[in-house]
Amino acid sequence: MRTPASGMPWAHALLRPCLSVGRQSADDKHAIVEDTMHRSRLGTIVIDCEAPDIERAARFWAAALGAEERELEDPGDANYRLLLTAADQPKLLVQKVDHPSRVHLDIETDDIEAEVRRLESLGARRVAFVKRWYVMQAPTGQRFCVVRPQRPDFDENAKVWD
Repeated sequence: MRTPASGMPWAHALLRPCLSVGRQSADDKHAIVEDTMHRSRLGTIVIDCEAPDIERAARFWAAALGAEERELEDPGDANYRLLLTAADQPKLLVQKVDHPSRVHLDIETDDIEAEVRRLESLGARRVAFVKRWYVMQAPTGQRFCVVRPQRPDFDENAKVWD
């Protein structure tokens, strides 16, 4: 299985944001650091499907978008399917959910807390902490997530914030 720049398997990079505070360790390239400079960008478009059959939902979206569908390896990721996209495009996930179907964005960052504070300063608010990431709400009502880096070219292409 290919791995992102962080060296983690894709399933872990997609779904395991880092929230450790303090210095960066050798085995966790994207730990939150205490200085204020950080990077972020659009990482993933997630198609939330309130449907009993994630396979059927993923097959539909794969066919509709001309993408190949992949099951994630981690058994804890059973409610997700990855739709393969070109390397220069955001990741695309289909997710089985218990709320009404919608589409949401994931903003990937190398410092989750700093990015959440930056977005709060723009008017967003924290809705929930889920596993290892934040669900937030824009001032206009849309929900989105702030997660750890998910694509291998993050370091080269993310926006740097001071």
